[in-house]
Amino acid sequence: MTTEKEYIAYINRALSEINYPQQPSGLYEPIAYTLDCGGKRIRPMLMLAVAEALGADKSVAVNQAVGLEMFHNFTLLHDDVMDRADMRRGRPTVHVKWNEATAILSGDAMLTMASQFMGRGCDGKLAEVLDLFNRTAIEIYEGQQYDMDFESREGVTAGEYIEMIRLKTSVLLGCACRMGALMAGGDEVVQKAFYDYGMYLGLAFQLQDDWLDTYGDPKLFGKKIGGDILNDKKTLLLITALNRADKEMKSRLVSLFGTRSDEKIAEVMAIYAALDVESECRSMICDYSAKAIACLDRAGLSPEAREFFEEIARQSLNRKS
Repeated sequence: MTTEKEYIAYINRALSEINYPQQPSGLYEPIAYTLDCGGKRIRPMLMLAVAEALGADKSVAVNQAVGLEMFHNFTLLHDDVMDRADMRRGRPTVHVKWNEATAILSGDAMLTMASQFMGRGCDGKLAEVLDLFNRTAIEIYEGQQYDMDFESREGVTAGEYIEMIRLKTSVLLGCACRMGALMAGGDEVVQKAFYDYGMYLGLAFQLQDDWLDTYGDPKLFGKKIGGDILNDKKTLLLITALNRADKEMKSRLVSLFGTRSDEKIAEVMAIYAALDVESECRSMICDYSAKAIACLDRAGLSPEAREFFEEIARQSLNRKS
């Protein structure tokens, strides 16, 4: 199989070859800036890898891979506005470099362009491709709404949080994997196996992101540590802390909601350490990674291809960015 690095280089070439209109530059320059900021490219990489693992050339799904990566970055553009994030991948976010109106409008344009790429070269699969893409998009919007609702809601459970990140993050990885199988002509059993693999991988991936937001190295993570704490995000870490805290400690945690300071980050992290919430998060990351690997039993892969996808799942346990 093609290596992970080769897939990413292939995707980056395809993204660099997008022919943007020259005008209005204020609409298209932020899009090019966003896609040029890099990123892991895990979603389009998985799509192409699945297609190739099933015997197709990776080019069969390149338009859909570009479309999915553009859609993913569209969601980040709008997320950064909603989260008031200043940095993304080590660079100023679009709403900081330009303004909020630009971030919203350029994001809208990215969504439309993503849909255009999705529909290219489908060879009779257009209805299935667009149904999968649009269904996934709606689920992601639902997940984002839950995420915003949770910021001001008390009593969010760990189960509710997992369902939120399944919608907000995991379904897109599931879509990427299933789309690759669909474009390669895989049957329903194989498509479902890869969708489930992507779903569990996405859960591990998001929980690792949550962990990195609190415990990561900002130089490697690409943005300031503690953003979830500042925004009172009901992550698994916070939910576990609220469940484990005694009355006094819980009261102190709740009293910090709505404040934004480095002192808040330090104090919440101290509470997390006292309650050992990190171990709960690490345990669930390991569990979902193992479940992703188990899904490969239903995919009918060669030993080489299976090892490729197993390694991706193992990497989700230890990545630093």
